[in-house]
Amino acid sequence: QVYLRESGGGSVEPGGSLSLACGASGYIGPKFCMGWWRQSPGKERELIATLDNSGSTTYSPSVKGRFTISWANVSNTLRLQMNSLKPEDTGIYYCQTSRFDMSCQAGDRFWGQGIQVTVSS
Repeated sequence: QVYLRESGGGSVEPGGSLSLACGASGYIGPKFCMGWWRQSPGKERELIATLDNSGSTTYSPSVKGRFTISWANVSNTLRLQMNSLKPEDTGIYYCQTSRFDMSCQAGDRFWGQGIQVTVSS
Protein backbone atom coordinates (compact mmCIF):
# COMPACT_ATOMS: atom_id res chain seq x y z
CA GLN A 1 0.00 0.00 0.00
CA VAL A 2 1.16 3.54 -0.78
CA TYR A 3 -0.32 6.55 0.94
CA LEU A 4 -0.30 9.96 -0.71
CA ARG A 5 -1.40 13.31 0.66
CA GLU A 6 -1.42 16.60 -1.22
CA SER A 7 -0.90 20.05 0.24
CA GLY A 8 -0.33 23.60 -0.96
CA GLY A 9 -3.42 24.33 -3.03
CA GLY A 10 -5.44 27.51 -2.86
CA SER A 11 -6.43 30.56 -4.85
CA VAL A 12 -4.19 32.75 -6.94
CA GLU A 13 -4.59 35.48 -9.56
CA PRO A 14 -3.75 34.84 -13.21
CA GLY A 15 -0.02 35.03 -13.79
CA GLY A 16 0.74 33.95 -10.24
CA SER A 17 2.48 30.86 -8.88
CA LEU A 18 1.63 27.99 -6.55
CA SER A 19 3.59 25.00 -5.36
CA LEU A 20 1.90 21.69 -4.61
CA ALA A 21 3.44 18.98 -2.46
CA CYS A 22 2.55 15.31 -2.09
CA GLY A 23 3.89 13.37 0.85
CA ALA A 24 4.34 9.67 0.09
CA SER A 25 4.65 6.70 2.45
CA GLY A 26 4.74 2.98 1.86
CA TYR A 27 6.69 0.77 -0.53
CA ILE A 28 6.90 2.11 -4.07
CA GLY A 29 9.57 -0.22 -5.43
CA PRO A 30 12.39 0.18 -7.97
CA LYS A 31 10.16 0.63 -11.03
CA PHE A 32 7.57 3.35 -10.71
CA CYS A 33 5.99 6.49 -12.03
CA MET A 34 4.77 9.45 -10.00
CA GLY A 35 2.41 11.93 -11.53
CA TRP A 36 0.08 14.87 -11.16
CA TRP A 37 -3.39 14.79 -12.64
CA ARG A 38 -5.89 17.60 -12.96
CA GLN A 39 -9.66 17.52 -13.19
CA SER A 40 -11.10 20.80 -14.36
CA PRO A 41 -14.82 21.59 -14.10
CA GLY A 42 -16.77 19.66 -16.73
CA LYS A 43 -13.70 17.81 -18.01
CA GLU A 44 -12.16 14.39 -17.57
CA ARG A 45 -9.16 13.89 -15.33
CA GLU A 46 -6.00 14.76 -17.27
CA LEU A 47 -2.42 13.57 -16.70
CA ILE A 48 -0.33 16.75 -16.70
CA ALA A 49 3.11 15.76 -15.41
CA THR A 50 5.04 12.57 -14.70
CA LEU A 51 8.37 11.56 -13.24
CA ASP A 52 9.65 7.97 -13.38
CA ASN A 53 12.32 6.02 -11.54
CA SER A 54 14.93 6.97 -14.17
CA GLY A 55 14.35 10.64 -13.47
CA SER A 56 12.64 11.28 -16.79
CA THR A 57 9.80 13.78 -16.82
CA THR A 58 6.90 14.41 -19.19
CA TYR A 59 4.39 17.25 -19.40
CA SER A 60 1.11 17.75 -21.16
CA PRO A 61 1.14 20.51 -23.80
CA SER A 62 -1.21 22.56 -21.62
CA VAL A 63 1.39 22.97 -18.85
CA LYS A 64 4.75 22.46 -20.57
CA GLY A 65 7.11 25.33 -19.92
CA ARG A 66 5.09 26.58 -16.95
CA PHE A 67 4.97 23.63 -14.53
CA THR A 68 7.84 21.63 -13.07
CA ILE A 69 7.57 18.22 -11.38
CA SER A 70 10.25 17.08 -8.95
CA TRP A 71 10.92 14.47 -6.29
CA ALA A 72 12.72 15.00 -2.98
CA ASN A 73 14.25 11.73 -1.77
CA VAL A 74 15.03 12.97 1.72
CA SER A 75 11.42 13.83 2.52
CA ASN A 76 9.68 11.43 0.08
CA THR A 77 7.81 14.37 -1.36
CA LEU A 78 6.59 14.90 -4.89
CA ARG A 79 6.30 18.55 -5.87
CA LEU A 80 4.63 20.50 -8.65
CA GLN A 81 5.81 24.08 -9.15
CA MET A 82 3.19 25.98 -11.13
CA ASN A 83 4.09 29.33 -12.69
CA SER A 84 2.28 31.72 -15.02
CA LEU A 85 -1.03 30.27 -13.92
CA LYS A 86 -4.10 30.71 -16.11
CA PRO A 87 -7.82 30.48 -15.29
CA GLU A 88 -7.95 27.22 -17.25
CA ASP A 89 -5.53 25.71 -14.73
CA THR A 90 -8.36 25.76 -12.21
CA GLY A 91 -9.31 22.31 -10.97
CA ILE A 92 -8.68 19.56 -8.49
CA TYR A 93 -5.10 18.31 -8.58
CA TYR A 94 -4.34 14.69 -7.71
CA CYS A 95 -1.04 13.08 -6.85
CA GLN A 96 -0.68 9.51 -8.11
CA THR A 97 1.89 6.76 -8.18
CA SER A 98 2.09 3.57 -10.21
CA ARG A 99 4.19 0.65 -9.08
CA PHE A 100 5.72 -1.62 -11.74
CA ASP A 101 4.95 0.93 -14.45
CA MET A 102 6.72 4.00 -15.82
CA SER A 103 3.77 5.68 -17.57
CA CYS A 104 1.50 6.43 -14.61
CA GLN A 105 -1.32 4.79 -16.53
CA ALA A 106 -0.89 1.13 -15.56
CA GLY A 107 0.48 -1.04 -12.76
CA ASP A 108 -0.63 -0.78 -9.14
CA ARG A 109 -2.02 2.74 -8.89
CA PHE A 110 -2.51 4.81 -5.76
CA TRP A 111 -4.09 8.24 -5.44
CA GLY A 112 -4.10 11.18 -3.09
CA GLN A 113 -7.38 12.73 -2.03
CA GLY A 114 -7.00 15.73 -4.34
CA ILE A 115 -6.56 19.43 -3.65
CA GLN A 116 -8.29 22.47 -5.12
CA VAL A 117 -6.45 25.08 -7.17
CA THR A 118 -8.38 28.15 -8.28
CA VAL A 119 -6.97 30.75 -10.67
CA SER A 120 -9.17 33.80 -10.79
CA SER A 121 -9.01 37.57 -10.68
